[in-house]
Amino acid sequence: MAVIKGLKDTLNAEVVRFRQAPLKQPVLLNSVPKGGTHLLRNILRMFVPVEQHHDRDFVQIPNMHLHLDAFNPHEPKLASGHLLFSDQSVANIRYARHILLVRDPYDWVLARARFFVSEEFEQENIQHLKTPGLYAPEVILNMMIFGIHQKSPALIDIYTHNAAAWLGTGVHLVRYEDVVRAVGDLDSPESAAFFDALLDAAGIERPDDWRERVTIGADRKLSRTARENLKLPEGLEFPSSLPETQRRLVDFHAPGLRALLGYA
Repeated sequence: MAVIKGLKDTLNAEVVRFRQAPLKQPVLLNSVPKGGTHLLRNILRMFVPVEQHHDRDFVQIPNMHLHLDAFNPHEPKLASGHLLFSDQSVANIRYARHILLVRDPYDWVLARARFFVSEEFEQENIQHLKTPGLYAPEVILNMMIFGIHQKSPALIDIYTHNAAAWLGTGVHLVRYEDVVRAVGDLDSPESAAFFDALLDAAGIERPDDWRERVTIGADRKLSRTARENLKLPEGLEFPSSLPETQRRLVDFHAPGLRALLGYA
């Protein structure tokens, strides 16, 4: 069982400063793990009353039976999850508006690598990855692409079941990079159009103070898993962008995936 530690969440104190309109329909923010979930989740929380935040845990297949109340159409909630495509998943979320967040697989490999070796992530059978000097950064990157036998799934398995299989089923697809771009230029027409579409997908009417809300929700100091909030083993450093060899390995391992998601 994996354990995620990190900063204490204090965003609710900011949410209650703003006038909130209740959700009329459940909303699921579904994502590829390490796809930027906390960023988009925190932004959307700024537009939803605290009492409608379903924040007990991220909804996933193993714990979904404990979170069915998140998708009750009579008591709408905003829930987040890493939910695999399956017959039961589709049935359980049938009343929810579904936002699907993805990330460029090239950047995802790096984000996943940093997270796996950080102090904020604990999984008993892979703790040895954090041993200083035992594995070169490139070795860990390859493990993120191809998986670790019987311990961690490969990139293609995660993207197949958490992203690709949901396409064409009525989801509103959001790319992490587009979120970052829109957050970085809130005064642009492109940013306004992006958040118009995002909030509309969630059934939320965009308020006049949307820029202030987005700025607060996107504050990286409030994200438990933002890169700068992760503590890595001493001496282990990853490059800022995926090396060319690992890019070619991603393309070999999952041909067509980046194009399917709009990255190529």
